Amino acid sequence: MLFLAAALLAFSCSDPTWIHATWIDQTDHTTSGLRGLHAVSQSVAWASGTSGTYLRTVDGGKHWTAAQVAGAETLDFRDVEAFDGQTAYLLSSGPGDQSRIYKTTNGGERWELLFTNPDPKGFLDAIAFWDRQNGILMGDPVDGRFAIFTTSDGGRQWTRQNAPAALPGEGAFAASGTCLIAFGKSQAWFGTGGPGGGRVFHTTDRGKTWTVSTTPLSGSAGSSGIYSLAFRDKLHGIAVGGDYQKPNESKNTVALTDDGGRTWRTPKHDLGGYRSAVAFLLPNSRALIAVGSSGSDFSNDGGESWHAFSSTALNAVVSVNGQTWAAGPKGRLVKLAVSSGLR
Repeated sequence: MLFLAAALLAFSCSDPTWIHATWIDQTDHTTSGLRGLHAVSQSVAWASGTSGTYLRTVDGGKHWTAAQVAGAETLDFRDVEAFDGQTAYLLSSGPGDQSRIYKTTNGGERWELLFTNPDPKGFLDAIAFWDRQNGILMGDPVDGRFAIFTTSDGGRQWTRQNAPAALPGEGAFAASGTCLIAFGKSQAWFGTGGPGGGRVFHTTDRGKTWTVSTTPLSGSAGSSGIYSLAFRDKLHGIAVGGDYQKPNESKNTVALTDDGGRTWRTPKHDLGGYRSAVAFLLPNSRALIAVGSSGSDFSNDGGESWHAFSSTALNAVVSVNGQTWAAGPKGRLVKLAVSSGLR
């Protein structure tokens, strides 16, 4: 791990020509499509996907166990949020009551159904937590307003908040569980797409009130807009996306903010194509990884410039303390290996 940390330091501050990044396949355990991914530590990570599938590792990815949630075999778990190797939440996305939240406190031996979408016309997109008790859930607009729920008791009860209004055709994308992110003790952001979309909503009071800003990733079609957000501190953040029906088109795929999401700008260089997830590699680092169906890119300057390093189709990416995993179609799980000229 010492060399990996040194390589990642170089990754975030040296010339990219000195850096080689590659994805290393983890052992196959499922053929389900994977979109949910969350790492707790360098040892513990969870993934989730179609057919009610979840996976867990407690040894840094040397071994993954895969299983299905009983009674949820037809559901698509688009998001997973975990606190340790025993405690995790799964969010399924789908119309009406196919959007649900399950929780385990014993490493997946038993899952409890905590919440079922009460809106027949609704579709839940992502879930996030500030701590073990306080969390937020968001979904596509119902009757012109986004669906926002919060919990203060670890998911036992969810309270509907006075959610912000949506533009005609605007919605969110349940592509990687990262269109919504929680930060600090009370902040959260979520990104949107669709005609008139490509906007970022921000709360500083755990979902009670919201402000909204436009981005260069304005949606021109129902399949375009913001798919993922990440912040390295309360001011500096990134939005990635594009149009998943045009996976190789690089225009309008990334935007940056330096003021907590009040304003967004286009960086010097675009991504290599549509990207569904983005993550900072280390705390307070400027090194980033973005993944999508047409490949992966890295940045070592906070997202100003990007360098493609893989054409592997992936849906989600997560990094904790320099350990980075990504997940994708047909059960693909990969781990990032980075090397550089630094010795």
